[in-house]
Amino acid sequence: MSCAAAAGTVASVEAVPQAQRARTGAVAPLDPESRRWLRDLRSEGAEHDAAVARLHALLLRAARFEVARRRPAHPHLRGNELDDIALEAADDALVSVLKRLDDFRGASRFTTWVYKFALLEAAVKLRRRAWQGREIPLEPETWSLFAGGGLTPDEEAEQRALLAAVQEGIATALTPHQREVLVALALNGVPIDVLAERRESTRGALYKTLHDARQKLRKHLAASGFPSTVLEER
Repeated sequence: MSCAAAAGTVASVEAVPQAQRARTGAVAPLDPESRRWLRDLRSEGAEHDAAVARLHALLLRAARFEVARRRPAHPHLRGNELDDIALEAADDALVSVLKRLDDFRGASRFTTWVYKFALLEAAVKLRRRAWQGREIPLEPETWSLFAGGGLTPDEEAEQRALLAAVQEGIATALTPHQREVLVALALNGVPIDVLAERRESTRGALYKTLHDARQKLRKHLAASGFPSTVLEER
């Protein structure tokens, strides 16, 4: 290959956006800091142990940040409980990162990539702690929450008809499992990771159940004369 052709090839590769290379599985050029992180974490002995300790400290800072950010939503949790949650989140994030080092494609800095693991773990653990000891509501807590205000008499009548059709569809068109999952997640606001843990299931399985339940409910509403856009997934 001539120098001109080689230069053209390099230029064409550089012109491909990082996001596109990430989608196709191509590895983006890594910045020096990210290369050092990967090299040290893949090493052995004292160098590896020191890198793991640095990574854990980084993840702990990220987890503490996320816990502090979400603290106003959990006033019942005390300082020592929040510290425990942040530490658990950092521990689990560390395990996840070390297992997935080969998944890092260089679309961002390594530190940015690992931060997301800690933020996710902290959010999940806070939601689980908030529901600890609470029963999962399997029936709608109150249908009045779905009634809108400021409606005309005709709109109120239409809304009542729709709610009645939804209630009937939930009761008759869904399997018991679909009904419980849809009510818990879509109506009562139970976090999906909490429901997955209680049911010894996975987020993916519950998302599939929720999708199937919505499809059935949509068909029921369409047969009752309501538009197909009702309950459209966002």
